[in-house]
Amino acid sequence: MPDDAKKDMSAKIDASAEAAQDDQLDPSVWKIAAVALFGGLLAQLDATIVNVSLSNLASELHTTLSTIQWVTSGYLLALTLVLPLNGWLVGRVGAKALYLWCFAGFALTSALCGLAWSANSLIAFRVLQGITGGLLAPMAQMMIARAAGRHMVRVAGYMVLPVLLAPVLGPVVAGTILQYASWRWLFFVNLPVGALAFLLAVLFLPNDREETTHKKLDWVGLALLSPGLALFLFGSDKIGEITGRISFAVGIMMMAGFLWTARRKGDAALVDLRLFKGKVFAISATTQFLSNGVQFAGQMLIPAFLIGACCRAPTEMGWMLAPLGLGMTVTYPLMGTLTDKFGTRFVSAGGAFLTFIATTAFLYLALEGLNLFVLVPALFLRGMGMSAVGLSAMAAAYASVRKQDLPMATTSLNIVQRLGGPTVTTLCASFLAWKLGSQATGHAASIAYAWAFMLLCGFHGLTFLAATQLPRRVDKVATQK
Repeated sequence: MPDDAKKDMSAKIDASAEAAQDDQLDPSVWKIAAVALFGGLLAQLDATIVNVSLSNLASELHTTLSTIQWVTSGYLLALTLVLPLNGWLVGRVGAKALYLWCFAGFALTSALCGLAWSANSLIAFRVLQGITGGLLAPMAQMMIARAAGRHMVRVAGYMVLPVLLAPVLGPVVAGTILQYASWRWLFFVNLPVGALAFLLAVLFLPNDREETTHKKLDWVGLALLSPGLALFLFGSDKIGEITGRISFAVGIMMMAGFLWTARRKGDAALVDLRLFKGKVFAISATTQFLSNGVQFAGQMLIPAFLIGACCRAPTEMGWMLAPLGLGMTVTYPLMGTLTDKFGTRFVSAGGAFLTFIATTAFLYLALEGLNLFVLVPALFLRGMGMSAVGLSAMAAAYASVRKQDLPMATTSLNIVQRLGGPTVTTLCASFLAWKLGSQATGHAASIAYAWAFMLLCGFHGLTFLAATQLPRRVDKVATQK
């Protein structure tokens, strides 16, 4: 065999071996992902436990439900305030150090919540808990993206399962605690889990202090973006009140001001908007915005329809909506296999189209009346479709940026996600309220819900169009950077 032919064959063998090695997932990735998982799981479980215990907390602390709900609202608003700092903090102290500080702060403030002596003190400590633990979930995303690379969908598909179980386990844990122990253990239960997670993070997370930078903090951007996001979210939740509408408008103006200043500052801005100049990242972020929006809007519209138009009791919502969670639980572990076989674009767009078709079933239910033989498969297919859209788009976004830009990409994607939910939900809720009017009952109410579901289908159509613009495969995006 000629020497040139031998060299070509040797090069092909080496390339094939390198491709096969790249296709294999390093076992250390699962360790990092398992540690990172504790952040999202702990935050989600804590939120679920507290949410289902609000009435008990109001009774124990001798206050009203409208006051005690700030235990949840204060936590979420504090989380939003600290979110824009994620990229700067990771660059300043490193991902591992920040994650450890977040866990330590979350555990400490959980203990303070358990020691609260009044409703006001509990609300104050929950705000501190939101500030210290608010970065756990986005940090988990970033570390999985760093470790897994183009295999992120495969890893995240499995890692999401325990987080999906948190809403199921939360009421069980809360009920057991409230039956056999003091309400304070709703928060003390975080301490052993947090201690274990802290130990695992020390042992298994890679040290990245050498990758830190000393970038100056964009104080103007922080003063505009963080309060702007909080006011926007608060206003969207209270859009029916004058205070909510004012907050909503001020929040939009502050975020617009941030965009104006950030464009001028470039990489010195709190969030580097130049990431959105990349076509793949911009399309992925748009898909995430719409996907999160239709998911939250559906979570608002479907129970409201079943209770308001179908006259079902609120206590029935658990078993009636269970097929939705089951559909998501079934699909998530298959995401890696599906994207490897069919590609990112096909899976994400296919999921968006499946969700669109499933949502049209609610038009039929609104016009023809409740039918469980239609409701159950529609919810199951909706859950399957929703789980296929978000992960694929997220993987494409992370694959399109350089490794050193992952912290900023994580911040940007999480902000976009948080804006998507309340934006689409507020539009759908306002449209429904307009259609319902003040006297809509019976058939008129069903027609109003049909119009609202039609609007939701329109947003699902936009999600499908955005998903069709995603790259065919994540690995090709990574090799083109």
